[in-house]
Amino acid sequence: MQVPLWLALLVVGYLGVKLIRPPAWLIAVLLLGGYLLADSVLAPAISLIK
Repeated sequence: MQVPLWLALLVVGYLGVKLIRPPAWLIAVLLLGGYLLADSVLAPAISLIK
């Protein structure tokens, strides 16, 4: 069974927020940081990780 990456990330994110209860500012920083890194000069290096 193959699960789309977006669905797996959504489930893991939901469970992480429900179980660990990180502060809202930390979630915002991680989301914004990931968005900004995806469009930076580091994007090719990040794409090699997968």
